[in-house]
Amino acid sequence: MLGSGFIGRFYAESLHGQRSRDRIVSIYSRREESAKKFASDYGCTHWTIEMEEAVAHPDVDVVCISLPNNLHEAAVRLCCKHKKAVISTKPLGRNAVEAKRMLEAVEKAGIFNGYLEDLVYTPKFLKALDSVKNGALGRILWSKSRETHPGPHSDWFWDLEQAGGGCILDLGCHCVEIARGFIGKDIKPVEVMCWADTQVKPIEAEDHAIGLVKYENGAIGQFEVSWTFRGGLDLRDEVMGTEGTIWINNFLRTGFEMFTTGKGAGYVSEKAESNSGWLFPVGDELNDLGYNHMFNDMFNAIEKGIEPKETFYDGYVVNAVLDASYKSAKTKLWEPVQLDIWRGQTGLSKPSNLVEYDAEHYLIKEETTHYGAKKLIIKNKKSGIISERVL
Repeated sequence: MLGSGFIGRFYAESLHGQRSRDRIVSIYSRREESAKKFASDYGCTHWTIEMEEAVAHPDVDVVCISLPNNLHEAAVRLCCKHKKAVISTKPLGRNAVEAKRMLEAVEKAGIFNGYLEDLVYTPKFLKALDSVKNGALGRILWSKSRETHPGPHSDWFWDLEQAGGGCILDLGCHCVEIARGFIGKDIKPVEVMCWADTQVKPIEAEDHAIGLVKYENGAIGQFEVSWTFRGGLDLRDEVMGTEGTIWINNFLRTGFEMFTTGKGAGYVSEKAESNSGWLFPVGDELNDLGYNHMFNDMFNAIEKGIEPKETFYDGYVVNAVLDASYKSAKTKLWEPVQLDIWRGQTGLSKPSNLVEYDAEHYLIKEETTHYGAKKLIIKNKKSGIISERVL
């Protein structure tokens, strides 16, 4: 494990608790006291403040990167040098240029690479995605993902140079990949319109943003991200198709509500701002946030010699979309997504929206009224006149 902070500990809890045969044998931290404490808490046989020493350790089969964004590339280079399988937290890079270098490096070295995007492994997302793939929603038209909370836990997130950006990079990476999953990861994102601002925090990066991502087949992905939201961690997704809609609430309001004066209260859930009053605990935080399914996918893929569901390539595509988001926030224009590497479909166009009703008409809408009659709204193919029929 590279990194002993907040996300490294979340990963450790899942790694040691899920399959029951995966162990962290070496921990690297930039601070000796943090490395020692992590090693003690999780029974690691080796700790170090030298990154290469951890990567090269003979008992290490897989390197898990849970470091600040500006250290990801150096860690990946060491994994390539020592031919170690690597799995990295999100975002892959501070920008698409970094992400592309990492993608090319691991593929040249021929090592396993996995992108730890936990929110596309949540039980609710996986269930929803299965329904989408089975055609329950028809052709996907729009997907929206929202992640908001009061802000990250560690100081480096708030530093523009170390993090590479603000809430767009930190939270938008989740939202973009969620929308890609529903719309289709082989559908090319082509351009972005984004608003961003620094509304509350005394930082150089943005703390609030909303963006639209247009896909080559006409679908729209939407993200809403903020470090200014008060009340905890809000994770919600929506997906709409020609045949249906799915709403998902992963966190905050999931049917578990508790009131307490605060007596005897401790940790409630990630990003919770209080331990008194009305609280919204999470039943199984590691599982509900997707960590268990994510690591199962990664390690099962390694053992089978196949790619996991999320690879460095996915991280690169996400970084490219976020780069366009940052550019759009400055120019106030739709900005193209620059993808030097694209492995999906090409040359797609928006499907026809004309639904045949009969030889002379297209169907606009069909419904049953409150008085029991069946009503049709149709459009004449030749004249374009829209009329209604009550059957």
